[in-house]
Amino acid sequence: MTNEDEKARVANIFDVARLAGVSHQTVSRVLNDLPNVRPATRERVEKAIKQLRYTPSQAARALVTRRSRTIGLITTGNPDFGPSSTALHFNDAARDARYAVSMASMLDSDAASLRAAVELLLRQNVEAIVLIAAHAGALDAILSIELGVPLIAVDAGGRPGVHSVALDQYAGARAAVDHLIGLGHTQIRHISGPLDSTDATERVRGWRDSLAAAGLVAREHLVGDWTPASGYRHGQVLADDHDMTAVFVGNDQMSLGLIHALTSAGRRVPGDVSVIGFDDIPEAEHFAPPLTTMRQDFDGLGRDIMTELLAVLRDEEAADLPRISPTLVVRESAGPPPVARAGATRLSGTVDV
Repeated sequence: MTNEDEKARVANIFDVARLAGVSHQTVSRVLNDLPNVRPATRERVEKAIKQLRYTPSQAARALVTRRSRTIGLITTGNPDFGPSSTALHFNDAARDARYAVSMASMLDSDAASLRAAVELLLRQNVEAIVLIAAHAGALDAILSIELGVPLIAVDAGGRPGVHSVALDQYAGARAAVDHLIGLGHTQIRHISGPLDSTDATERVRGWRDSLAAAGLVAREHLVGDWTPASGYRHGQVLADDHDMTAVFVGNDQMSLGLIHALTSAGRRVPGDVSVIGFDDIPEAEHFAPPLTTMRQDFDGLGRDIMTELLAVLRDEEAADLPRISPTLVVRESAGPPPVARAGATRLSGTVDV
């Protein structure tokens, strides 16, 4: 089999879209000979189709021209606070726009389950599909399916040729670590989420870059699974690390487990170790001590998904929206490192209790 034959065998509507520099919605319009495609754009798409020797499937030709006013929503992974909140607010935004949402939720994001979910939604004549996935592999699996309708993904990493909406996880991580550095910490450890999560990897990248910008060393981070139990397990290890004075944690639930482990081992928070989390779940202000964390605007994210989706349905070449940065919420779990506290105590003549 030649390289050209291989291209022809595997080429799909997304390959054509990437080569032509347009969305797959535009390719569908060209395939269906629909109006509202500029001549120059139509020419690029037709050239890409010819170059890839692409033969469209029935699904690719079946662009929704009869308006169902229904959106398909696929969610994968455990019902954690962030994805669940995003899905809830997206449903609200869709309802405000007078769209119905048909949901398919699954714990596993294997290719077979995702294909079944997509086929179920397409049979309901959805106008577009939204993906809120816990794992990067879910998006890969969806992209291997010829949808014939627009796809909007919540994807912190961002991918060429894919309409995506996300909160700026990298900027949020930078802000969290910069806050700890500003308090005087130089030994800042990190407990991340699973490495197949783009949110987690973006937060790891932000942690590393903030430390590097301050001339500090990033020691190997510990990988959790978003649960308090994994925070507790890693906290038992970190409790014996008397060099570190602060921990940036990938979410608030793992922060809860970490604080439990540290205090059980006799380490004071924030007297000995400062802790900063991520998400600002409703319980965060009632932790002991109340948790300093990064607040994510899940309401805004849900509405941004719908805004982007409507723009794509109206204009197939709509640009992605700017990403909202999480905001720092300062509470009591983070303060200056012990050395700085001790110095301040000597100067003031007060007693640190």
